[in-house]
Amino acid sequence: MNESWSARTRAILAGRPDAGDGNPANAPLVPASALGLEYSREVGTPTWAAFEEAVGALEGGTATAYASGMATATAVLDLLPAGATIAVPVYSYAGTRGAFDHAQERGKLTVRRIEPTDTDAWIAAAGEVDVLWLESPTNPTLDVMDLDAILRAAGSGDRKPLTVVDNTFATPIGQQPLGMGADVVVHSVTKFIGGHSDLLLGVAVTARDDLSTSLREARTRTGTTPGALEAWLALRGLRTLGVRLAEASKTASLLAERLAAHPAVVRVRYPGSGAMVSFDLADADAAERLCANLKLIHNATSLGGVESTIERRAHLPGDSHVPAGLLRLSVGLEDPEDLWRDVSAVLDG
Repeated sequence: MNESWSARTRAILAGRPDAGDGNPANAPLVPASALGLEYSREVGTPTWAAFEEAVGALEGGTATAYASGMATATAVLDLLPAGATIAVPVYSYAGTRGAFDHAQERGKLTVRRIEPTDTDAWIAAAGEVDVLWLESPTNPTLDVMDLDAILRAAGSGDRKPLTVVDNTFATPIGQQPLGMGADVVVHSVTKFIGGHSDLLLGVAVTARDDLSTSLREARTRTGTTPGALEAWLALRGLRTLGVRLAEASKTASLLAERLAAHPAVVRVRYPGSGAMVSFDLADADAAERLCANLKLIHNATSLGGVESTIERRAHLPGDSHVPAGLLRLSVGLEDPEDLWRDVSAVLDG
């Protein structure tokens, strides 16, 4: 794979069979559970391998796929010694924060919560904790963390904590944290990489051989293996990630600009690129009213698909600390003017 090629090009080419000799142009779906004398739970399948090769090429490391994003997070937690201290953003994905809290309740972890944009606090934590769990942009507030500064501090001190970056929102098209010094990058493939709201999958990527071995061993022990069809669909979705993200980002930027100018909107949260926009209305009632009256945009929990989805996050367990009127909008591939008409009709009403 030519490293000078853009991420968009590598997403198209990585993980394909070698050309010639009658090979298929795309990696085939291989549902077999036994491959000769090998058992797929232990060695994987050609479909998993093709997907992992493609994601690894984009992120700059070795990828290991899992049955879901949460299975991926759990595998990373398996790397940690009992009693480890982990620093996590106050605003971040509720599922992983819930897993950390559960581990703390059982005496396996100590959790420290830090404001995402308090870079000085993160740099200080780098010399005090065992793990930095970073997420940028954050879910659902879209805060942008200074990954460069934090990872540089983590790599230069005496303690050198394990550094993990949830790259789900940015995608490997938007940023590659391993190149900044992160130890592990995780994705909920269910979201933007899959891109069509039709699969559950997760992936962890690392450039360290020892961590790659441990992550694969964790998958084998726990049986959190990806399904054959899900891995095949995820690879197909990855091929169009570049064009999907580019188009959705244009629309997201337009919607963010118009929302910011609307008198009913208290605050717009948009990092300047990407397909996610969060915005605050006056209160929970106003936010719920918007969700209930949209005709085109789906009121749904998930994100990253070709269809636009919206949700008031504070009503969910684990996100009650999020501003009550905050709405998380995942921008899809519909016509931008149709999306704006859908939102503005309710805001104006």
